[in-house]
Order: sequence, then C-alpha cells, then structure tokens
Amino acid sequence: MAKHTDPNSINLRTKGMIARFIGIVAIALGFVVGIYGLEDTGGPWMKTAMGFLVTGMLAQGYALYCSVRRMHEFKDQPKS
Repeated sequence: MAKHTDPNSINLRTKGMIARFIGIVAIALGFVVGIYGLEDTGGPWMKTAMGFLVTGMLAQGYALYCSVRRMHEFKDQPKS
C-alpha cells in the first residue's frame, strides 16, 4: 500500500506552520511592546502593540483554517 502524498496538502501544512510561527512571534511582540507602552504613556507604543496582537491573532486564525482544510481534504481521500 503506497502512501499518496498530495502536494496541495503539504503546501497547506507548510502554510499553517509558517502562520502559526508568525502568530506566536507577533503575539509575543505585542505583549512586550504593550508592557513598554504602559510605562511610556505618551508614545504610539500601545497602538503598535495592538497591531501586533491583531496580526498574531489573524495569523493563528489562518493557521487554524489551514489545519481544518487539510484535515477535511485528508478525510475526503479515497481509501485504496
């Protein structure tokens, strides 16, 4: 029984892994910049922190979408 690897599912896995990594880094940067923004109240740091947090959450959402779509495609493969 040969295992059929679909390049599209590998591509979804790679995209999901990259999005998950970017999401983790962006959320961590958002928290660090946000803490700095709480100390320096006059600067634009809080808006920057919110941008990082939103970007991280969107990246995590896209990674979840890639994972669900990949699992859906995996279930739809014919049994051979």
